[in-house]
Amino acid sequence: MAPIGSNNDGPPPSTVEMIPTNGHNKQPQLHPNICSDHNNDEKSRGTPNRETPFSTGERNGCAVINEVPVPIPLHLPPPRQNRGKKVSVLPLVFIIFYEVSGGPFGVEDSVGAAGPLLSLLGFLLFPLIWSVPEALITAEMSTMFPENGGYVVWVSSALGPFWGFQQGWMKWLSGVIDNALYPVMFLDYLKSEIPALSGGLPRVLAVLGLTVVLTFLNYRGLTVVGFFAVLLGVFSILPFVVMGLISIPKISPKRWLVADIHNVDWNLYLNTLFWNLNYWDSISTLAGEVENPKKTLPRALFYAMILVVLGYFFPVLTGTGAVPLQRDQWTDGYFSDVAKIIGGAWLRWWIEAAAAVSNIGMFVAEMSSDSFQLLGMAERGMLPEFFARRSRHGTPLIGILFSASGVILLSWLSFQEIIAAENFLYSFGMILEFIAFIWLRIKQPNAPRPYKIPFGTIGAFLMCVPPTLLICVVLAFSSAKVALVSLVAVAIGLALQPCLKHVEKKRWLKFSTSSDLPDIRRHTTPDQTSII
Repeated sequence: MAPIGSNNDGPPPSTVEMIPTNGHNKQPQLHPNICSDHNNDEKSRGTPNRETPFSTGERNGCAVINEVPVPIPLHLPPPRQNRGKKVSVLPLVFIIFYEVSGGPFGVEDSVGAAGPLLSLLGFLLFPLIWSVPEALITAEMSTMFPENGGYVVWVSSALGPFWGFQQGWMKWLSGVIDNALYPVMFLDYLKSEIPALSGGLPRVLAVLGLTVVLTFLNYRGLTVVGFFAVLLGVFSILPFVVMGLISIPKISPKRWLVADIHNVDWNLYLNTLFWNLNYWDSISTLAGEVENPKKTLPRALFYAMILVVLGYFFPVLTGTGAVPLQRDQWTDGYFSDVAKIIGGAWLRWWIEAAAAVSNIGMFVAEMSSDSFQLLGMAERGMLPEFFARRSRHGTPLIGILFSASGVILLSWLSFQEIIAAENFLYSFGMILEFIAFIWLRIKQPNAPRPYKIPFGTIGAFLMCVPPTLLICVVLAFSSAKVALVSLVAVAIGLALQPCLKHVEKKRWLKFSTSSDLPDIRRHTTPDQTSII
């Protein structure tokens, strides 16, 4: 393409600037009608966007800079950026639904631990104390930092990279522990029909096989996960709607009022509620994969909140109101027995099938968050660069393999032990999130927040008080075994970060920060980089 204008306005026609247009991030070079080498990506890391008074044409796969005063950015997207299809509102609602809930499977222990009245009150009041504040904080902070690092970036921006890494370690570990539940729950619902799955080698092989299959589904891509989440979500919710309609003639409201305050297993009760109503912040590690996250994330969190609360409350209302109470029977998997009492064997089979597919949805949704968190940490230079590599489906292959390995190693734990250990680690991470949220509100009140909780600093602080007190109660009820194992895990994280910094210093592994991400240090002044 011939240059426009006189040669006094820019470089002569023989020295036009060529920029590769194949998506590689390149430093611009002045060459006579040739492209620069396409294998110098590392040289461009950290190069800021610049503007030049030229427009572009194309010749032989290269952009040609012409001499007209039209500014364009010379910093092209790096190869690690995901330019695939983004996740929209509806799939995101069901991904959140499966990260937090997946349906009422696993809530039966709340009735067995405390009776119908406290169980029903718990699923009405607990969301106000815990879930709503956590979801609001997630909406504000995820739109402030719309990238895959999620809560790791929030804490790093407020407290510094050391505590950001600790946040990432504790949240990833608690997520992997959480994911170890789903093969266990899946088999618990099937063991009544297939007794061989109750233990021994058949159960071990079933756990391994299920983990491999679901890991492959996760590898195929987040849009695939979102599509299946919608289908599985409808299939999981529908049998409880049918059960509720069938149960209406059998309901006795007085059964809902049964309570024995002196015979409550508070540890099991609180851990069951806590486990079934947390993990709202998990979606933050997928913010970089969401279509228009600044609007989509808050809307999806709102719709998912309604879906989750109703998905717990009405099945418990139906089951406790239509079936005579036998508290010792209300354990994991009992909803299938309730379905048989209310509707017959066909409804029981439907509930068991719904439980199976629900565990598939929860597994792939949780693994998506865990693996993309590792990718986000690698893009921030907290983990070796190979964690940031994507498969041809746009998924973090190394992060998926690490998360799947953790699931297999932890699947030997019992249901109650998994919940308690996960809640313990998760609680530590949430405390760091609350501190980071308040700290950024105080020190950076004018930072861009596309969605902002309609409270001032004092209101934001008061909003965090009830969930913080609840965390203290959950930690206080933890057993000595769970506390010891969890504290050892925390200690490993405290030692792991300095070890990784030493590895980086010695250049034994490659670490790098993606130039496509903003500098989180802009949210803190030089003398206010950390409060710890």
